[in-house]
Amino acid sequence: MAKFLTGLLVALVIAYLAFRAKALNKSGGVAAAILGTIVFGLGGLEWALILLIFFISSSVLSKYFDEKKGISRENFSKGSRRDAWQVAANGGMAGLLALSYFILSKYSPASELLPPLWIGFGASLAAANADTWGTELGLLNPGKPVLLSTFKRVPKGTSGGVSLVGTLAALGGSSLVGGAVGLLASAGWGHGGNLRPFLQLLMISGSGMVGALVDSLLGASLQAIYFCPACQKETEQHPLHRCGSQTKHLRGLTWLNNDWVNAACTISAGMMGLLLAILLN
Repeated sequence: MAKFLTGLLVALVIAYLAFRAKALNKSGGVAAAILGTIVFGLGGLEWALILLIFFISSSVLSKYFDEKKGISRENFSKGSRRDAWQVAANGGMAGLLALSYFILSKYSPASELLPPLWIGFGASLAAANADTWGTELGLLNPGKPVLLSTFKRVPKGTSGGVSLVGTLAALGGSSLVGGAVGLLASAGWGHGGNLRPFLQLLMISGSGMVGALVDSLLGASLQAIYFCPACQKETEQHPLHRCGSQTKHLRGLTWLNNDWVNAACTISAGMMGLLLAILLN
């Protein structure tokens, strides 16, 4: 109970500080506190470190480059302050895998599924980090990105657009989380079972990139995209563009917004990491 209460307190403090730093809005702060309580309170230091590496690096990156993106920011459905839906999309899969680990470890501490759940946890956060880094830094690419569905050049910030800088940034974000898990394994703090530290790094980093690819493919093909008649620009924003004009549906599934695409990114990566660990453990 003391461990859980300590985790709850730490989660509340971090969520509050993130809110004050404008990395989260009110709903995002509540969602982050709930997710942090699950991970910090039930898992402990090593679980908290992986979650914090994702959250801090992605939040700092979003905040730092927010003013450097110029007009490209108009394409995105939301700003750099995460709301509850964004927290759930990016961290919900990790929270579910972590909770599954804690429940299973209580009733079956020798279960062979425990290491795969740990790898899946890391993989889902690696995908979230890859997506954030690729999106934020990809806007700094000198040329226009290529849309995965048509391989045509599109304006910066277009959903599903990929570039060299964005891809390398995504790999960096995914590898940061994978490397952290590998280092924990080397120090004897991880939960990867018999999996070698370097193999854990590869599985998590690779799964994170698979999740980022899923994100880009959905963004290029099925994600809802709208059009602002006043600005004559495509955007994810609906029902109103930042200029105040009402946007019209242009293509994609109306229910498949960026939050659902991000959720697909983290879920696919988490499942990939889980399956790889089952096969290789």
